[in-house]
Amino acid sequence: MSDVADLTAAQAAERVRAGDVSAGELFDLYRERAAADDLNAFLWVAGDAPADPPPDSPLGGVPLGVKDLFCVEDVPSCAGSRILEGYRPPYTATAVRKLSEAGAPMLGKTNMDEFAMGSSNENSGFGPVKNPWDPTRVPGGSSGGSAAAVAGGLVPWAIGTDTGGSIRQPAALCGIVGLKPTYGAVSRYGMIAFASSLDQCGPLTRDVTDAALLFRHMVGRDTCDSTSVGFPEEVALPTAERLDGMRFGVPPELTGEGIEPGVREVFEATLKQIEDLGGSLEEVALPHAGHGISAYYVLAPAEASANLARYDGVRFGTRSSGNGDLLSMYEKTRAEGFGAEVKRRIMLGTYALSSGYYDAYYGRAQKVRTKIAEDFATAFERVDLIVTPTSPTVAFKLGERTGDPLAMYMSDFCTVPMPLAGIPAISIPGGLSDGLPVGIQLAGPAFSENRVLDAAHALEGAIGFDGEPWRA
Repeated sequence: MSDVADLTAAQAAERVRAGDVSAGELFDLYRERAAADDLNAFLWVAGDAPADPPPDSPLGGVPLGVKDLFCVEDVPSCAGSRILEGYRPPYTATAVRKLSEAGAPMLGKTNMDEFAMGSSNENSGFGPVKNPWDPTRVPGGSSGGSAAAVAGGLVPWAIGTDTGGSIRQPAALCGIVGLKPTYGAVSRYGMIAFASSLDQCGPLTRDVTDAALLFRHMVGRDTCDSTSVGFPEEVALPTAERLDGMRFGVPPELTGEGIEPGVREVFEATLKQIEDLGGSLEEVALPHAGHGISAYYVLAPAEASANLARYDGVRFGTRSSGNGDLLSMYEKTRAEGFGAEVKRRIMLGTYALSSGYYDAYYGRAQKVRTKIAEDFATAFERVDLIVTPTSPTVAFKLGERTGDPLAMYMSDFCTVPMPLAGIPAISIPGGLSDGLPVGIQLAGPAFSENRVLDAAHALEGAIGFDGEPWRA
């Protein structure tokens, strides 16, 4: 039975369908692991195992970790924030519902940076998550709980959200696979909003096949989300072992200054493997990508300042007593409920939207966003995919960057341009630097996930990364 935990989710589902193990036994195995979690990866773990799914269930009853940003009916859903402590939604997010119906029951809610604001998972109202490769280091954020849970063997697969890199960056720092889909491919209904024009839901898994399998059952248009458009074709499970004829663009703006030597070494080895598999490399220009961080930290806080205005102690979660009047109750609830990073971004966003400054900041950032999208469109006229490191560094020490917000924000330097352009990107493990995982990012045009997954699958096979910290 214990050997089942060494399998990928797709392999475990096959074992369940073959009758080698029941879905209930599999659920209990992981529930015991999650309950004994010493990474602070889980905020809530399910009780009794659900009824076994039908024998032909596509996801085979393999349990799923769910980022605390997703609402689940009558289950604590706090978005990692004390201001929502005790909140139990009356409905379930579409993505979670669809995966449950396909046979992936929720094992638990995973820890995260408060309202998905962070690059290290140190901003959770319920304490930081530890990296399973080195518990003195961060797992990346904001889906760090989901990434650490998968990398630590506490759950076979999980879902998270990506606004500026919050699936791909923690996947890279924890040595697993993370896919940010095209904006609109997956419904955002039931996701607690951070920045609505950027937020997207995606899988965190042990390998590329699991990512494709989970993604296949998440996509689809949803009448409850006016921004969802579905996916134009069936999501295929990747089979490619070669990259013959595929053109890869290497943008100097995302692969040059700021990439630490160990990450660069792994990245250059990956470029060599791409050529060995039959792919070709070409330098492409993304001249505005370097402004991605600046644009992101105007646009995302602006949207957050509007989305988080609803948390006033009246309708959701925590309510402070105030001084007997309504205004002081509002003020005290928000002062006590929100953490420092959330307050910082609300102030930044409110300022950027304020009268007299809108055109100078928000309007200009929107123009930069358009330029970045145009840069990608021009690049994809010459190449099929773009390849970069996922994170400029490996996992850093807990507390190392908490006093320097700008250094923290630069952790997402390589991942921020893709959500600004609304395009898909995946992070796969490329190797180790000083014993810590390095992620490789592949990005493609909108709705090119099948191509992205195929290329990632071929590259994954060539790299042969088998680092799994729970077995080290």
